[in-house]
Amino acid sequence: MKKYFYVFLVIGIVLSSCQSKKKKNPVVLSTEVPEAISKLQDSIAYSFAFVGCNRVGRHDKYVVKDADSSTANLSALKRIYNDVCSLSRKPDAFFFLGDLVVGETTNSDLDLQLKGWKKVYYDASKSPIASSGIEMIAIPGNHEMLYHDAASGNELPLNGATQTWLNNMGDFLPKDAKQAPGADNQLTFSLKRKNVGFVLMNTDTYNAAEVESQLPVEWVEKELDSLKSDTQIEHIFVMGHKPYYLGQSPQTGHAGIADSASSLWSKMEGVEALAMLSAHAHTYVPSQIDEKVHQIVAGNGGSPLDSHDKTCPETFGYCIVNIKTDGSVSLISKGYAPGVPCYTPVPQNKMVEQSPIELNWTLN
Repeated sequence: MKKYFYVFLVIGIVLSSCQSKKKKNPVVLSTEVPEAISKLQDSIAYSFAFVGCNRVGRHDKYVVKDADSSTANLSALKRIYNDVCSLSRKPDAFFFLGDLVVGETTNSDLDLQLKGWKKVYYDASKSPIASSGIEMIAIPGNHEMLYHDAASGNELPLNGATQTWLNNMGDFLPKDAKQAPGADNQLTFSLKRKNVGFVLMNTDTYNAAEVESQLPVEWVEKELDSLKSDTQIEHIFVMGHKPYYLGQSPQTGHAGIADSASSLWSKMEGVEALAMLSAHAHTYVPSQIDEKVHQIVAGNGGSPLDSHDKTCPETFGYCIVNIKTDGSVSLISKGYAPGVPCYTPVPQNKMVEQSPIELNWTLN
């Protein structure tokens, strides 16, 4: 009898302990998670995503069976769009930083491919991006502005490419954009959103001299001064397909725009711009120059990855920048391991988030 008494006594103590623990951890916890998410969302005043380089390789365009003729890496594009649209706090804008299509041939080829890209964007069966409320803003890259000269092996300016882009991609040039003067400078413009100022550059502006990366630098620098003097603007970003890079980058093997815009970086420092955001190199490389302006290369949108820098994560994805109400600004990169070849769907490879980077100047 004593044996049963002790068994019941132990059971009673265990049950009592469980009840006690339940009282210390009330069900209120289940409502704290959405409340925390709500507070986080409320702390973000403005948010934007950005990436570039989603086109497939030059030879891949003959292999990919794409009825839209977009020459985009559709598996990566759909995955990025869908992930952006699934965020609990969707970004206010999405900046596509060039090389959306393979291009680099003729205006008729470019026209066909851009039409295909636009068709994909508006196709609800591929993603909800067009109806998401996210503002899509796109600028061209070298694949949209240049042609590949077979004789020399060089990329040369394609006359008429600016108008071909405008004919197809006018939906993604904001109506309130302040454009640089001149017929071939229209794809360089400035923009204001809440307390954020943007200068977006066509880093492969057409020029008859057949030289790459000719920019309306003087106009860009004046716009940066204007944003700096605007009392409503607290943060400034510069964007372009090509990064700045002083000469040839040891990280990626690509050259930047320094040769044609040698004074621009000092101007970005002068107005205390937070970052130069770009693509061109098919990788994700965050850096900070002299502990002042950040340079973020996010050319990992789906084009065959560069492998010059083995320290960089080999992922397809995008970046998102959150401007918070307390004045702080953070950047998060999201990505997944791609398949082989690059346009192969790999739903089993999870989209993961890297540690945030605080975008600020670290010098006193």
